[in-house]
Amino acid sequence: MTDKYAIPHVKTFEYTKIIGLENIEFGKNIIIDDFVLIYAKERICIGNYVHIASFTSISGGGELVMEDLSAISSGCRIITGTDDFKEFGFGNSTILNEFRNIQTGKINIGKFAIIGGNSVILPDVTIGEGAAVGAGSVVTKDLEPWGIYVGNKKVGERNKEEVFKNYEKFLATMEEERVGSLFR
Repeated sequence: MTDKYAIPHVKTFEYTKIIGLENIEFGKNIIIDDFVLIYAKERICIGNYVHIASFTSISGGGELVMEDLSAISSGCRIITGTDDFKEFGFGNSTILNEFRNIQTGKINIGKFAIIGGNSVILPDVTIGEGAAVGAGSVVTKDLEPWGIYVGNKKVGERNKEEVFKNYEKFLATMEEERVGSLFR
């Protein structure tokens, strides 16, 4: 098990791929699994105790903020920019941008939020604090804090009180005892 990029307090692996490392601000106790692609053309900020699971890609040329204790499950696509073909745009990356209608935007994934496996998050979306996105979702608009969502539809509420009670226990634990085995 190698730590490919040797970023302080970040665990990466042989098949992790990061392009634009200079545009990324890292917190502590971060795991970025094998087969993750991060293409950082603009600012990306990854908070503390964040996990980005295998086969996830983060691309598009826009900004991303992942707040503390958030997670992206396997196979997700975090797309901060895309072509809009409704108006004048056509083509793809092989032609000049003036012929395309590229839309980039910021994505913010709030503290305690989790994105379920194989989900897609599109540009200009805020995933509220504690929100949980069900597997296979396509998220095109902001999601309110502490909701449970399938796509853009709210289907339940997370137990915020119990999460915070558990978080207080976490904070009361010495730092070297609260991290997972990959950091020991």
